[in-house]
Amino acid sequence: MTNDKKPVLEKIAIIGAGLGGLATAIALRNLGYNVQVYEKAQEFRPAGTGLGLAPNGLNFLDAIAPGIVETLTISGCPVHNSVFKSNTGETIRANQSTYLEKYGRPLLTVWWWRLQQTLASRLPSDIIHLNHRCIGFEQNENGVEVYFDGGKTIYADLLIGSDGVNSTIRETLVGDGKPNYLGSMCWRSVLQYQHELFDSYDLVFIKGNKQFMYLLNVGEGYTSWISRKSTPDYSLSQTADKVKSRILNDLAGWDESFRVVVEMTPAEQIWEGLICDRPPLNHWSEGRVVLLGDAAHPMAPSIGQGANSTFEDAYELQACFSQSSSLAQALTSYEKRRIERTQVIQARSALGEIRYYESDSGPSARQMQANNDDFQNWLYNYKPSAIGLS
Repeated sequence: MTNDKKPVLEKIAIIGAGLGGLATAIALRNLGYNVQVYEKAQEFRPAGTGLGLAPNGLNFLDAIAPGIVETLTISGCPVHNSVFKSNTGETIRANQSTYLEKYGRPLLTVWWWRLQQTLASRLPSDIIHLNHRCIGFEQNENGVEVYFDGGKTIYADLLIGSDGVNSTIRETLVGDGKPNYLGSMCWRSVLQYQHELFDSYDLVFIKGNKQFMYLLNVGEGYTSWISRKSTPDYSLSQTADKVKSRILNDLAGWDESFRVVVEMTPAEQIWEGLICDRPPLNHWSEGRVVLLGDAAHPMAPSIGQGANSTFEDAYELQACFSQSSSLAQALTSYEKRRIERTQVIQARSALGEIRYYESDSGPSARQMQANNDDFQNWLYNYKPSAIGLS
C-alpha cells in the first residue's frame, strides 16, 4: 500500500476525534505518516445517536481498517425488517431489507459512541489529544501553526479539519458564517432498553403531524430514539428538564409505546439541536489545510449519508496520498474525487429533508431513501476497488 513517491510530511494534525477524524487517522497511518488528533472534549464519554452504516460506508470502513466491520456487526444490528407506523400505533407498512442481496452489505445500525470507540481502539492512545479546542490557524508555504484555547500551539505540515458542521477550520479557511437552518429541530438519545417492537423489527419509523420519530435497535440491548419536528421556531430549551418536557408535550396523543422511551431517558441525556447544512464548496483545501466530512460537506440526515460519505473521504484521501508525489497534487486529486459526488449527496439530502414533512406515505425501509433505483445503485455500489491503491 505504501508508495516511495508519496508526499513527505513529518506531522499531520487532525482537528476532531469524531468518526471522520479517527477514520482519517487510521487511513493515513496505513501509509506510515505521523498523525496526531486534537479533540476539544475533555474526555470520551457515551454520546451521539444511533446511525445507519450503509453499504458504501461499510465498503470504505472495511478498506481503511480490515476486520472492523465484523466487530461492528457483532455489537450493532444488521437491519432485516423495518416498519412504518402511525403515531397511534397502527402499522402502515412493513418492509424486509434487500440491502444485502442488492449491494452485498446490510444496513447496519450502530451507536455513534460505540463506533467512535471502536475506531479509537485501532489507534495508539497517545496520538489522541483531548481538551484541545482549536481556535484558529495560520499557514505559510512551510507549515501550519495551529492555535488552541489556553494558549497551546502546535506545528504541522498538514492540517485536516474534521471538526463538524460548526468547523473552526472551515470558518478560518472559507469564512462562510453559520450553517443554514433547514426548518427542523431534533431531539435524540440512546438508552439501555430493548423496545418491544424489536421482537419483530430492527428499525421503526413513526409519523405524526409535521413530526416523526425513529426507534433504532443499535445492538446489545440499546435503543436509539430520534424525534424530529418541522418548526420555524428554532429556539433551544433553557434546561435539561425543559428539553424533556418539550419533547413529551410534542408527543402528547402518541401511543404510549413510543412515548415510553422518552419518559425513561434521563433529561440530561437528551440532546436538542437544529438540523442544518451548508452550501456546497468548490474547493476544500488551500495550501496545507484541507477539510473533510461534515466540515467539508455537512448535509441533512434524511438519507443517512453523513458518516458514510465521511468514510469515503477518509479512504480516498489515503488513496490520493499513496498515488501523489506532492501535497498539492494529493489535495487536488482528493477534491476532484470527492466534491462532485458529495454535492449530489448534499442536494439529495436537502430534498429528502423537505419530503419528510410533505409526504404522508412515509419512508421505505431506509429513512425516506431516494426511491430512484439508479441513484441508490450509484450511492451504495461505490467501492474502494474503483480507485485502487498503488
